[in-house]
Amino acid sequence: MEKIISPEPINNLNFSEFGEVITTKDIKPLDINSGYAQRFDGIANLDTKEQNGETTISIFSALKRNFPMKIDMMEKHPLGSQAFIPMKETTFLVLVAPKGEKPIIEKIKSFIVPPGTGVNYKAGTWHFPLISTEDMNFLVVDRKGSGNNLVIENLEEKKIVLKY
Repeated sequence: MEKIISPEPINNLNFSEFGEVITTKDIKPLDINSGYAQRFDGIANLDTKEQNGETTISIFSALKRNFPMKIDMMEKHPLGSQAFIPMKETTFLVLVAPKGEKPIIEKIKSFIVPPGTGVNYKAGTWHFPLISTEDMNFLVVDRKGSGNNLVIENLEEKKIVLKY
């Protein structure tokens, strides 16, 4: 039996089980730099300190995915959150499942992340690696340090397809 997953538009409510939507929408900024810039605080809660972890910033250079797309694996980072912020105005997709020992296939969801928005996965949230709709760079805020912070679940035997 094949499971077809179609993404839905992301919002704070439908994504809250998996993490946070990173956006400036509905956040009152602070004027800084003599009024030439605005600062938006509190847009994501980074969680990287488990087992003396540190926060690191990276750039992931992502290639465009083709759809429909077979979902052959999922991963989780049990020791820290992981944020993805596109470095230009674009739409990208996320595919997630709730925290647990293994991803529950029936609970996999996919979301469309609109331009000007990023996501921050909670520690332990199952997710598919970056699903970019074009070749581009993402700023990634992540945990580095000792401990096993990457768990991969092979789903090649399952028939899971992401349609977009």
